[in-house]
Amino acid sequence: MNQDLRSTTTTKPRPRGEFHTLTVADVTRLCDDAVAITFDVPGELADSFAFRAGQSLTLRRTVEGRDERRSYSICAAEGAPLRIGVREVPTGLFSTWLVRQVRPGDTVEVGTPTGTFSPDPDVPGHHVLIAAGSGITPVLSIAATVLRNPASTVTLLYGNRRTDTVMFAEELADLKDRYLDRLELVHVLSREPRETELFTGRLDSDKLAALGPVLGDVAGTDHWWLCGPFEMVTTARQHLLDAGVPAERIHQELFFVEDLPPAPVRHEEAPAAGLTSEVTVVLDGRSTTMSLPRDVSLLEGAQRVRPDLPFACKGGVCGTCRAKVTDGTADMRRNFALEDSEVADGFVLTCQSLPASDALTVDYDA
Repeated sequence: MNQDLRSTTTTKPRPRGEFHTLTVADVTRLCDDAVAITFDVPGELADSFAFRAGQSLTLRRTVEGRDERRSYSICAAEGAPLRIGVREVPTGLFSTWLVRQVRPGDTVEVGTPTGTFSPDPDVPGHHVLIAAGSGITPVLSIAATVLRNPASTVTLLYGNRRTDTVMFAEELADLKDRYLDRLELVHVLSREPRETELFTGRLDSDKLAALGPVLGDVAGTDHWWLCGPFEMVTTARQHLLDAGVPAERIHQELFFVEDLPPAPVRHEEAPAAGLTSEVTVVLDGRSTTMSLPRDVSLLEGAQRVRPDLPFACKGGVCGTCRAKVTDGTADMRRNFALEDSEVADGFVLTCQSLPASDALTVDYDA
């Protein structure tokens, strides 16, 4: 073992993202290219897979000797059977398998729930949720959960191309019928005309401005939840900030898409060749110290010694590799998963962060 590596173990917390083999209980076709997959969670794993609304699961499989992982949002209300929504991505290695091949009775390696895109359902308030496409999956979970509080209300804007591409159409209609007085549901279609022009088009800044009467008191809304492609989420966020919504009330989650801007290149800040940092990684109560190069991400470098580190997309989107810097500094190149308050508290995405001090400690258990 490298003499620069030391490992110690402390009181072990509940593992984050630990994988278990689960049996598929049900596969429900939502539309031609999307399904909902429900997993059977055995009693001995019930606590491990207890989830909060809006969280996600990382699925893992081995393909031609490679460890492939993808993150999918839970689309069930808290306390309901564990279920994810999956939309097929053209040529998608993982999504095509899930949508076209997986059947009840099959087994899948599933990581325990992760993520902070979650409300506190016990606190009453008005929630406005804006989703597009498969971004409805965590939004459905959040809406169904917060509406259980009789003092909470929800406005849900859901953008799609056409009627036949709407995921969870029947379930959303049922939710509307159940909470008729407390749920405002608006479908906006970009490639299919509606009877009302207001509900035709893309969910861009102009459309959100036009939907002002539906949204009501924008600045006074308690929480905004945005989920979908990069352009929609960032446009909606800026529209809300410009309208006076405090940043801490805006919560966002991106689905990995190919039009994400590249990570910024900082040639002037490039570390000297061979420069290293002594990095301590804390995960599941075990602390490991190692020497890592400063031009390689914390996740990539530390995985060589700690292959149990949690990750999924490695693109700064899913937030699975979130950890807190408790000593030293790290340079986070891009971030589409953490909220401003989390960054202020010292959290980073280790897949996007480079060591930037002689010594550095990152805590995945924080």
